Parts: sequence; C-alpha cells; structure tokens
Amino acid sequence: MNEQMQKLINNLIQIEHVSTTLYLAMSAYLANQNYTGMANWLRVQSEEERTHLLKLIDYLTDRGGVVELSALPAQPKTFGTPLETFQKVLEHERFVTDAYRKAYEYAAQNDQQSAIIIQEFLREQVDEEAQSKTIVDRLTLAGNNSAALLVLDQELGQRTPAGAAGGAGAAGG
Repeated sequence: MNEQMQKLINNLIQIEHVSTTLYLAMSAYLANQNYTGMANWLRVQSEEERTHLLKLIDYLTDRGGVVELSALPAQPKTFGTPLETFQKVLEHERFVTDAYRKAYEYAAQNDQQSAIIIQEFLREQVDEEAQSKTIVDRLTLAGNNSAALLVLDQELGQRTPAGAAGGAGAAGG
C-alpha cells in the first residue's frame, strides 16, 4: 500500500473515530432532555461507527499499514432541539460520504483492493444519509407537537444494533 493510500485510510479512521464520539455526545444530550428513544438511536449509531472504525483499522494492519490514531476534538455539550440535532447528524453523514468518495476516487486509480473496501462503506453511506434525512423530515413534520415527538421518540427507541435480535429496528440500520 502506498503512502497516500495509507494516509487516506487513516483519515477515514479518524472520521469514524470522531463520528462515534459525536453520536455518543448527542445521545447523552438527548437522554438528558428525556428523549430516550432518540438517545438510543444515536447510541446504536455510535456503535455502528465504532464497528466501521475497527474494520478500517483491521484492513490497514492486514495490508501492512501503520494506523495513526489522532487526538479527538472535544464534542459540544448541547445540540439544540431534536430537529437541530438530527440536522447535524445528516450534515455529518454527508461530510463522511464526501470523505469516502474522495478516498475511493484515488483508490480506484491506484489501489483496487482498497477501492473494494471503500466502496462497501460508500454503499452503506447511502443508507446512513437516507435514515438521517427521514428522521429530519419526520421531525420537521412533527414541529412542536409534543405527541408527535413522543411517538417518533418511541419509534426510534426500538432500534437495536444490526447484529442483535430483532434487526435494525425502526428508521435504523
């Protein structure tokens, strides 16, 4: 693996590392606001991002590369309303997709093995963005209607980790 490819994969590792802590911070914030279902959804999402992080680390070490874990930035303590929080989730997922897209463009020309694994993550990003957008759209529809927010919160609370019994749960995957 050449140095540029190793650098790109380390960048993806850092992005996934930040993602897992960002979603944990969001989860804790919403739990504090008594949106326990949304907090659960974000905690499961954090676990999923950690799985991505570990897959990338394993891939890089399997290819003889050197993993470089950088310091993590501090995460905010507040994220606004549930709608504002999930708008930030959607924005972050779009950022992640863009990073994978750029890494794929390089890998497709220079390292076909890396291109294959990056393509798997790119496929998954379609789902990540779609789920986040669905939640943003539904929170927008709910507006300030507390009953609608509670129903949506309850639905998002049914999400389980992908490997757990019961599957991905509502609006999750």
